Amino acid sequence: MTAMRWNGRRVWPDAVDDAVLALALLGFGQLATGLAGANQPGSRPVDAVCRVLIAVAALALVGRRRAPVAVLAVVTVATTTYLVLGYPYGPILLTFLVAVFTVALRLPVRPAALATVGAFVVLLAHVFWSRGPAPGWTGVLPASAWAVVPFAAGVVVRVNREAAARSRAEQARDRVAQARRQADEERLRIAQEVHDVVGHGLAAISMQAEIALHLLPKRPEQAEVALTAIGRTSREALDELRVTLGAVRRGAEREPVPGLARLPALCDRLAGAGLAVDLRRDGEPRELPAAVDLAAYRVVQEALTNVLRHAGVARAEVTVGYRPDEVTVEVTDRGVGVPAGPVDAADEDGGGHGLAGMRERVAALGGRLAIGPRPDGGFRVRARLPVEPST
Repeated sequence: MTAMRWNGRRVWPDAVDDAVLALALLGFGQLATGLAGANQPGSRPVDAVCRVLIAVAALALVGRRRAPVAVLAVVTVATTTYLVLGYPYGPILLTFLVAVFTVALRLPVRPAALATVGAFVVLLAHVFWSRGPAPGWTGVLPASAWAVVPFAAGVVVRVNREAAARSRAEQARDRVAQARRQADEERLRIAQEVHDVVGHGLAAISMQAEIALHLLPKRPEQAEVALTAIGRTSREALDELRVTLGAVRRGAEREPVPGLARLPALCDRLAGAGLAVDLRRDGEPRELPAAVDLAAYRVVQEALTNVLRHAGVARAEVTVGYRPDEVTVEVTDRGVGVPAGPVDAADEDGGGHGLAGMRERVAALGGRLAIGPRPDGGFRVRARLPVEPST
């Protein structure tokens, strides 16, 4: 028995539906059979036996969901007996139609077809043997309609229900897969953010610590400057990491993300680590979409971190270009570089985690990233990020 439901769905068990249907057919049969007989000369008048057979056939439908084959058998016997005794064609045939429909709806096609064929064969008895008018072979085709039509309708409804159930299951699987993909993408995004923040901060701290250790024995007052820079860099990195992790805890509520406006502070922090950065702007600065602003900042941050780690130089240049339909960031140095040849984000896959992260950020926004040595020495990282033209 199906449980009761609410919110626009079912509010009573299926058995109640079946009972209502059975009582409706019972009442209709008891009232309308006499009227049907009045239009069928030669049929047997309605009597107590007639009414009992109508009641048996109708009330059997109460159990049609739990035992559809048994209900079809009872209805078939009651209906056939009714017709063989010569009572008029009438509402009792509706109970036979419902019973056949239920079998076709609730059973696989093969057993449903066998049960329907058996019921039809029994029902044909009245065509040849009846106390009333017996139509003979001419009555086979009309009688078959009472079995074929509800059987076909039941099969169609069943197939449609199964297709709808499969569709709902597929949609549910798709939703789960989409949620899993979104969760994976969010984890990767957070991992990249943490890598950028922690990697940059640790690189600066490492460089400053080496400077402090080198100066401490001979010039402790300058070592104190390096240690102060370590403290400032670590606090800034921790603050940025706290913002990133806070976004994970709050979900959609995000703190303001870093952008190109914070490049001067980034350059000052790196200057304290021993890397002087010349920052230039080409074009009129303007407000950028948050995703583009963050990606451009992270590209510069990662490129300068690589210069600090690998280039072996004390100076780098950063150029930010503002165009009507794009923003470009370029980081150059005259050091030894990292990869051995040019790498285009759209075509290659090599490089470390930081370079791969830059590629992913830029490619996700439809931009291009070029990484490689400069013709006159040193290394260059250049990102082009599309932006909707300002109006």
